[in-house]
Amino acid sequence: MRKVELAERPDWRTTALREGFAFHTIDGERYWDERGYYQFSEAQVMHDLHAPTAELHAMCLDAVGRIVESEALMARLAIPPAFFDLVRRSWLEGQAHLYGRFDFSYDGKGPAKLIEANYDTPTSLYEAAAFQLIWLEEQIQRGVLPAEASQFNTLAEDLVQAFAAMPGHGDFYFSTISGSLEDRGTTDFLRKMAEHAGIRTRHIDLEDIGLDGEGRFVDLQGRAIARLFKLHAWEHMFHEGFGQAIAGCDTQFVEPPWKALISNKGILPLLWQWHEGHPNLLPAFVDHSPHLPVPKGWVRKPYFSREGANVDIRTAEGERVFEDGPYDDAPYILQGFAPLPKFGDSYTLIGSWVVGGRASGIGIREDDSLITKDSSRFLPHVVLG
Repeated sequence: MRKVELAERPDWRTTALREGFAFHTIDGERYWDERGYYQFSEAQVMHDLHAPTAELHAMCLDAVGRIVESEALMARLAIPPAFFDLVRRSWLEGQAHLYGRFDFSYDGKGPAKLIEANYDTPTSLYEAAAFQLIWLEEQIQRGVLPAEASQFNTLAEDLVQAFAAMPGHGDFYFSTISGSLEDRGTTDFLRKMAEHAGIRTRHIDLEDIGLDGEGRFVDLQGRAIARLFKLHAWEHMFHEGFGQAIAGCDTQFVEPPWKALISNKGILPLLWQWHEGHPNLLPAFVDHSPHLPVPKGWVRKPYFSREGANVDIRTAEGERVFEDGPYDDAPYILQGFAPLPKFGDSYTLIGSWVVGGRASGIGIREDDSLITKDSSRFLPHVVLG
């Protein structure tokens, strides 16, 4: 694994706009950054990323099966008791799911270490599945990269297959909060994948979803929403007014409620408890004293933190790295500190995706800090040799 500097394509912004990648720049700063790429060997991808992703996914599914049988464990993961039955039923019924992402600290040498699992909302999925593949194909066409260059990336085709295998009938609605270019771009990409699978789709803003007198979720025209992809986390939905109607409705949600058990950092201590010493896991425990300073060599994280918010790192040398944020109203965990590798001036995080139960590809984020945030840059990758 190495980072290779490269001149960016002079017309890449035009390509991005043509492809629907309107959020390539955020608040005037680069989000997509093709001034370099990460190169891996085939052995590194298959042994160090693909295989652990598949194994950790199986471990997470096994964990869900255990958790839903125990109200004590669901309470430990801060699932509201009113939703225990909903979460349990969604698992026991085998309600279909699309994806998950494991965030790894990996330097190309030792085992990839699981930092966290993101199994509900699809942040960075479009960039990983589509735009970095367009970059690769154009760089091969232009002779910048050799013809044998490839990526660990079957995300788009796996998404089409996963949509095609989903049960249910009727239009598939894709929803997000209005006004977010990133969220809309991501859901529009997922709509395309569903349409490639022969599914008729519609967009609806989350704010425009209604509830009729029969307890059905409906669109602005009063049509029942049979299938709904919602770019909105379950931990929020559990505490919102419409959340109380979910158990009694007949809408098929993607992702399903049982995903709340994995997209929750409370699962990391359970994975460690049940698989202590696994080479891809870090020691993790529920933090019963979050008011105390973080011990050296540990990281404090809230259960529901996103994009690095409220993460508190204390390095082995005692240096503190902290990112402020709004996620201070839930339990915390302590996790062993596995510093992200540094390439040049940037710290690198690898997001490894599961789609339809298969390890499907990676996306890479860079930041000037040890904490990867929503402003962190996305860089493409190449597999050679």
